[in-house]
Amino acid sequence: MDELRGEQAVWVFDSETVHIRFETKGWFKSPLFKLLGTLDLPVGLVRDVDFRPGAGRKKGWVLNLRMRDRMDPYSAVGAMLDERFQPFRLTGPAKTELVAEYLADQLRFAAGQAREPEPRAVLSLVPPQPLHVLTSEGTARFEDDRLSLMWSGGYAGGYKKKKQRREFDLAEIDGMEWAPVDDWGWGFVRVLGRGRPTDAKPKTDLNVLRAGGEGNEIHQAFLLAATVTAHLWAHEGSTRAAIGAGDGDDVVERTPQVGFQDPEWWKRTALRAVDALNLPGGKGGESLDGDSSASCVEIVEEGQEAPPNLGEPAPRADTSWIFEQIERLGDLHAKGLLTDEEFGTKKAELLDRI
Repeated sequence: MDELRGEQAVWVFDSETVHIRFETKGWFKSPLFKLLGTLDLPVGLVRDVDFRPGAGRKKGWVLNLRMRDRMDPYSAVGAMLDERFQPFRLTGPAKTELVAEYLADQLRFAAGQAREPEPRAVLSLVPPQPLHVLTSEGTARFEDDRLSLMWSGGYAGGYKKKKQRREFDLAEIDGMEWAPVDDWGWGFVRVLGRGRPTDAKPKTDLNVLRAGGEGNEIHQAFLLAATVTAHLWAHEGSTRAAIGAGDGDDVVERTPQVGFQDPEWWKRTALRAVDALNLPGGKGGESLDGDSSASCVEIVEEGQEAPPNLGEPAPRADTSWIFEQIERLGDLHAKGLLTDEEFGTKKAELLDRI
């Protein structure tokens, strides 16, 4: 596992999942991070990785994960959220730049290799149901795909107290709107429901639960909006998939992979070529697969036909990336950032990805 400690969280990457443990100690830490605590982010949800050295505080680095379409409910409802408190953003000091860049490359490669995620994968990024929110105006409860707003707080107006509550089935909800604290110290979360007219004044809008600026009320409202949005996306995506699926789908017979299309062929080639890099921790002139007589330029084994001309460039990008990462590992090892054991383990992990 690769671990990266930043100012907002600790990220641990195991090639399939980024385990995010938010830093919650200290009054200056984000109330949202304290509410989230931890997140397990499947790497298949990541569209791209943006790493910017020297762009942070005191020339530190900034690392942002750009999510696939409909896989970031926080950005969908929190466009006005302070970028310092975005859940998938990490910053750190210049002295850890090399390690951060290495992890960014690892994440970028893994995301590029991952399959298209299922619509329900977005639910791994939000708290499970039931979710309960308490503000100065009342409470909200999201359970069994049903959202209830109840106005019983000390700051609820007479109109809302008289109505007491309003409930929404998930199928009735078109979207969620979140607004941060205004000049009067209030923010709110609004349910955009079918056939439920809205009021221009949040204080009298029966689709709204207001949240005060004290404590973490506004962040609770934000988390509610993101959670309901994620469930909306998961439901809509699953429905489209069910409608699009048919019983008469053709079954495509897969042909055996040969030559450049064969992962095992690439792995055998890489195992021979790695020795030529002459990195720290290597085995000298002996090849990694134990065949000391094998040439690093011999890529067609005895009895195997040369790779066919497939009419498109050979997929060399992935293997080139592997070699570049091994070289970078060598640099980290030489600088004392990796022990001999860590270097050997991580190099083996890279080779296993071919």
